[in-house]
Amino acid sequence: MFAGTFTALITPFRDGQIDRDAFKALINKQAAAGITGIVPVGTTGESSTLNREEHLEVIRLAVEFNAGRMIVLAGTGANSTSEAIELTKAAAEIGADASLQVTPYYNKPSQEGLYQHYKAIAAATDLPIMLYSVPGRAVIEIAPETAARLANECPTIVALKEAGGRPERITQLKAAVPETLQLLSGDDPQTFEFMKRGAVGLVSVAANLVPDKVVELVTAMAEGRQQDARSVHTKYQPLFSDIMNLDTNPVPIKEAVALTGICTNELRLPLVNLDADSHEKLKTILGQFNLI
Repeated sequence: MFAGTFTALITPFRDGQIDRDAFKALINKQAAAGITGIVPVGTTGESSTLNREEHLEVIRLAVEFNAGRMIVLAGTGANSTSEAIELTKAAAEIGADASLQVTPYYNKPSQEGLYQHYKAIAAATDLPIMLYSVPGRAVIEIAPETAARLANECPTIVALKEAGGRPERITQLKAAVPETLQLLSGDDPQTFEFMKRGAVGLVSVAANLVPDKVVELVTAMAEGRQQDARSVHTKYQPLFSDIMNLDTNPVPIKEAVALTGICTNELRLPLVNLDADSHEKLKTILGQFNLI
C-alpha cells in the first residue's frame, strides 16, 4: 500500500488562519507530479501548533482537495494514547485512508510502553497504520524487536517511517520484521541508501518544493535503476539536504515554497522565519535550480 513517494505537507497560513487556496494549490502540484500520497499534519505540517479543530480541518481539506487522486496518510499521533486514538477515529470518519503515528514525545516511554501505545491505537481503528520513528524529535526510537512484535500481532500496522538518519537501521529492521511491514525513508538525503537496503519509498519534505524530482528518484530506485537514481540524488542534494540544514523543519521548506509563490512564509510561534543570511543562502540555492 505504501510503496512510493509521500509528501509531508506544509500547512500554509495567512493572517493566522489556514490558507485554503494555497493548500489546494500545493496538493494539486503533488498530484500532477505523480506523488503516491500526501501526509497532512505531520511534523512538517506544524501539527504541534494546531488546535484539535484545526488539526482535523487540515485533514478534511486534504481529503476534499485530493479528491481520491492520492493516498491521504493523516498524521494523528500524539504523546497521549487516548488523544492519538481520538484523532485517528476522527480522521477515519473524515475520510483519511491511513494514519501516521509518531512515537510519543516528551514522556519517553519504554519499548513496552511503545508496544502498548501502538497496540491500543491499532485495536481502536481499522485504518492502516504507519509507525513513525524519529528520535531527533521524540528522543526514543522504535526498536526492531518492538516493530516486529507490533507487525506480527496487529494486522493494521503495515508500515514504518524511519527518520533516524542511519541507513543501518533499515538493515536491522529488515532482519527483524515480517515482510508485511513496509519500510519507508523519512529523510530525503538518506533515501538512496535506505532504498538500497530495502526501503520501498519515502515520506518527503522536499517534495513540497520539487515533487517531480523526488518521484524520479524513488521510481528509479524501485525499478532497480540505481545509476539513474544516484544521478538524481547527487544533482538535487542542495534541495534535499542543504536547504533543510538552514534551520529546523519546516522553517526552510515553508520559506522555499513561499519564494516560489504558492503560499506565504507565515509560521506559528515558537517557530520563526529564517534570518537574513540563511534567507539569502536559500534564494541562492533555489536560483541555481531556476525555481525562483
